[in-house]
Amino acid sequence: MVEAAAPQIDILNLLLVLVLAWIGGALAERIGYPAMMGELLAGLVFGPPILGLLHPSNTLDIFAQLGVFLLMVYVGMEVDLDDLFNMGPQALIVAIGAFVIPFALGYASGVLTIATTEGALFLGLAMAATSLATKSRILVDLDILDTRIASILLGGALISDVGVLVVFAGVLGFIQAGSVDAASIGFILFKAIAFFAITLFIGYRFLPHVWDQFDTLRERYGFVDKTTAFSIALLVALVFAELAHLAGLHMIIGGFMAGLFLRQADLHEEFYEHMHNVMYDLAIGFFAPIFFVTVAFQITLDVFTQNLGLLVLLVSIAFVGKIVGSWLFALPTSLTSKEGVVIGFGMNGRGTVEIIIASIGLSNGIIDEGLFSILVFIAIFTTSLVPVTVKWGVDWLDRAGELVYTQDSVEAKAD
Repeated sequence: MVEAAAPQIDILNLLLVLVLAWIGGALAERIGYPAMMGELLAGLVFGPPILGLLHPSNTLDIFAQLGVFLLMVYVGMEVDLDDLFNMGPQALIVAIGAFVIPFALGYASGVLTIATTEGALFLGLAMAATSLATKSRILVDLDILDTRIASILLGGALISDVGVLVVFAGVLGFIQAGSVDAASIGFILFKAIAFFAITLFIGYRFLPHVWDQFDTLRERYGFVDKTTAFSIALLVALVFAELAHLAGLHMIIGGFMAGLFLRQADLHEEFYEHMHNVMYDLAIGFFAPIFFVTVAFQITLDVFTQNLGLLVLLVSIAFVGKIVGSWLFALPTSLTSKEGVVIGFGMNGRGTVEIIIASIGLSNGIIDEGLFSILVFIAIFTTSLVPVTVKWGVDWLDRAGELVYTQDSVEAKAD
């Protein structure tokens, strides 16, 4: 009897992926852009699309899946549920505009160009996506966190990210069902609602008892430590991922929901910081860079010659749609027209969420490599414009005397 050979890990390929991802990410951050853009560029230049120095493998595929999962857990840990529920109506209204208008334009353009309802739905979702992390970094760099537009931008991006993921869950379930009869749609909705109901119950009713028992064991017996806290967090994330799978949703939805409740863990500060830092290090420092590098492996440069017209059309719709949506829905609020435009500039960066949605669409055969390449290019293009356009917009507001500071900031300066 011949034993099957043990699967081999291409260590050199993995090493090169990580090194080039870190170099690309560091260079991107050095010039004021998210590390994700440098990682994508590294995969594009050194991967199959251009030089072919890096190549796909089963190991990289597994690590990439872990990367996107842990990344969404970490993103969830950065979202404060209380802030989300208490968010002012202005941020909610702007978030709706920044979602509805780009989604509608993306879906309509998809129906007219790619002729499949499934692809059009994914295109609409990708157009509606935004990036909370990108906005946070840019607002810090511009030193305008204490302005009204910063509050609306962060709140709007937060609500938009959550909304896109929830709608994405429903759309993916609808597509995978393969039918449009009322019974199928009802069953999809039932499973999605059941998933969110169960995770909310676990998060609000069960997990607080888990953390209480953890503290009790630590104080009385001392045999649980910081590593145990992280292990429990990882188990919670995997349980939520399995619940999402059972509900017919993608595991990233479970990871994101787990992150929301892990943030609320009632733990000693030292233990929570360790849990948060290790999750960050695993996601951002190791697994997520592999995901973004390997995403670029599937980009085809033929889109610039064979589908240039479609590329220009969708990029234009993506850029203009966010600005128009944010501006239009800001008009009924106390925001000025100029503030609505500048908020639209800030909401324009898609970043991580769009790329994740596009990669899932590609892996499920819902979109082809051509459309996938266009969506990745849109994410890179719109994100790269955010620092420039927001800086110009802030200066524009300042010159017009419409750069409004928050009440807390005004009181602090008066003191």
